Amino acid sequence: MTAVIPERARIDYEDAPLRWFHLRVAVGASGGEFSEGFGLGIIGICLNQAAPQLNLNPVWLGGLGAASLASLFAGALLTGALADRIGRRPVFGFNMAVLGVLSLMQGLVHTRGELLALRLAIGFVLGSDYAVNKAMLIEYTPRRVRGRILGLLSLMWAAGYSTAYFAGFVLSERGPESWRWMLMASAIPCFAVLPIRASVPETPMWLTLNGRSEEAARIVRDRIGAAVTPPLATARQEARGTWSELFSPAWRRRTVVACVFFTCLVIPYFAVGTFVSEVMSALNTQSGYLGGLIYNFSLLGGAALGLLIVDRVSRRTFLIGSFWLVGCATLALTLWSPMPLAVMMTLFAVFAGVLSAASNLVYVYLPELFPTTLRASGIGLASAVSRIGSAVSTFLLPLVVATYGVQVALEACAAVLVIGAILCQMWAPETRDLRLENLDQTP
Repeated sequence: MTAVIPERARIDYEDAPLRWFHLRVAVGASGGEFSEGFGLGIIGICLNQAAPQLNLNPVWLGGLGAASLASLFAGALLTGALADRIGRRPVFGFNMAVLGVLSLMQGLVHTRGELLALRLAIGFVLGSDYAVNKAMLIEYTPRRVRGRILGLLSLMWAAGYSTAYFAGFVLSERGPESWRWMLMASAIPCFAVLPIRASVPETPMWLTLNGRSEEAARIVRDRIGAAVTPPLATARQEARGTWSELFSPAWRRRTVVACVFFTCLVIPYFAVGTFVSEVMSALNTQSGYLGGLIYNFSLLGGAALGLLIVDRVSRRTFLIGSFWLVGCATLALTLWSPMPLAVMMTLFAVFAGVLSAASNLVYVYLPELFPTTLRASGIGLASAVSRIGSAVSTFLLPLVVATYGVQVALEACAAVLVIGAILCQMWAPETRDLRLENLDQTP
């Protein structure tokens, strides 16, 4: 017989104690982020080695560097709306298997067109995880540790992106075909995290809002604790997430904020990060590799710093302050010439570290902007818009540097950061200590 828990001893779902199950979900989600960071980071390392064999000119270099970011648009946009209708688990549980197979196939290509097609397919799968991963984790995570747990996604993404950089240089000694091994290596983390993700059930919040309260209660009882109260159904439970609802009067401003802050954050992140060695060399740094090393260590350090402070300051302060700080550092890089090497490296470390720290908000703040019925759709739309921006900027950066010089490219990045700061200052809401169930009750 099931024991009856006294009402006074019951615990609200969002205030549940942290369980091993929560950590398993976090490992599954963060493992996916590591895989995504590695898969996107490795392409910038291997293209120089692949260029002679695949006959890659600057246009093809930019196109292959940006391909996965471009197709992320479709993957995030379509999968987000689908996940709000059919649930998070069908995508979360098995997309890493598809990503792993596509990653292995990259090692078998013979033409640049084949590699481009695979990078586009990989981007679509990555987009599916961008839309679902954050929604899955936030709907399981207790409120008091939400920022730190979701911030792990940012840390693991940065770890994957940085690991790709180091793995690329280690594998580069395998000869002229080393770029194939670099690309195939991105399958390893995908298959490693797959068993954990496949064992995670649908979120009780989504189940409750879709009329499956008994199933939600069983998952809460078995995985989180018998004393924990399942999420409560609200008047919005018949609602279905649609893109049009994202632009309704109730959610329009939050949708715009999500798209603007995400886009203005990732444009400089990817444009500079994908070709960091080339940017460093264009700034007359003697060793592009040394600059890239400092840049990637700063990414890791910044992600860790963001994880420590994300629950200690308001979301608005963290967001707006990061935009202004990185914008000033980027502007200094464009105005101070010639610049001492130590100062240049410090400014690039600030650029990478603060951007990486602020990326915690992509995983924490972004899903807090939307109710459960719109969460994956909102995240998907913001991810899609941001990836169009990052794809265009990544494609253009080597061309702009070659035609107009690195100073112009950095000036454009500074302008994007200032735009993000101003718009977020005007419209970004505060979401710290938010109860997701209260957000679901917003008319």
